[in-house]
Amino acid sequence: MLAIVCPGQGSQTPGFLAPWLELPSLAERLGELSRAAGVDLLAHGTTSDADTIRDTAVAQPLIVSASLLTLEAVLDGRPATELVGVTAGHSVGELAAAVVAGVLDGPRAVTLVGARARAMADAAARVPTGMSAVVGGDMSDVLAAIESAGAHPANVNGGGQVVAAGTLEALASLADTPPARARVIPLQVAGAFHTPFMEPALEPFGAAAAATDAAEPALPWLSDLDGRAMPADGRAALDRLVQQVVAPVRWDLVCEGLVELGVTGLVELAPAGVLTGLARRTLPGVETVAVKTPDDLLAAHDLITRHAHKEIA
Repeated sequence: MLAIVCPGQGSQTPGFLAPWLELPSLAERLGELSRAAGVDLLAHGTTSDADTIRDTAVAQPLIVSASLLTLEAVLDGRPATELVGVTAGHSVGELAAAVVAGVLDGPRAVTLVGARARAMADAAARVPTGMSAVVGGDMSDVLAAIESAGAHPANVNGGGQVVAAGTLEALASLADTPPARARVIPLQVAGAFHTPFMEPALEPFGAAAAATDAAEPALPWLSDLDGRAMPADGRAALDRLVQQVVAPVRWDLVCEGLVELGVTGLVELAPAGVLTGLARRTLPGVETVAVKTPDDLLAAHDLITRHAHKEIA
């Protein structure tokens, strides 16, 4: 069985979209998505520096749009329902996964991402906050250290990685007294996402979601809240995305759900690398391809040919 997964904020790097825009059809498509997002995605994907694309209001629509462009190249004109057995997205990547699942089309997804990004950027601007990855250590020790520092476990990613979020003072305290056998690595994000610090984003993002037409999922779409399939009702699925802005991303549970469904092959859309790295540690035996540039499409098409809708015997 094939899974397509979509990365979240922090996966972007300066200029990462440039190779994709050598494909004429994708350059034209990016213009459409830029208009939907209200953001100059061409400039931000090719020439903007790291600090500029770190801005939440830029990063979120840029990442989701990149995933949607590469989704088109990966599917190569075929409907997702003919190939994909399950999809999931990490944090804002859930909006790209909504397109894979057929709940939203690309412009609606990017318009909604723009609203999410602006709401979360406004919430983040109220108090200086950030996020740090905690890699290694015993899970109970890591969670205790995060709590002791006054931070929150915003992402529980599995594979020995938890992302802490909170005030800059709390993250500095965590770095000064890390859990045993663990490293604390600051992340290039501008807010304590998936924590109570994002509560001011709930109302504006909820209003935008309520105004967005949504279809029922055409294939299983796993939720970051609990790793289970999203509701069959598209409106209820969008409601879960709203809840997610203040709730931890449980990517560890998503990975458990992929295993339970019998996934054998996994393709990560651009800007790829983070989720395939986690998959190598949490999904033993699952073949992966990270689609970073057009040079990766051949490997992705080969994996899809061999794993599309394949079940474990």
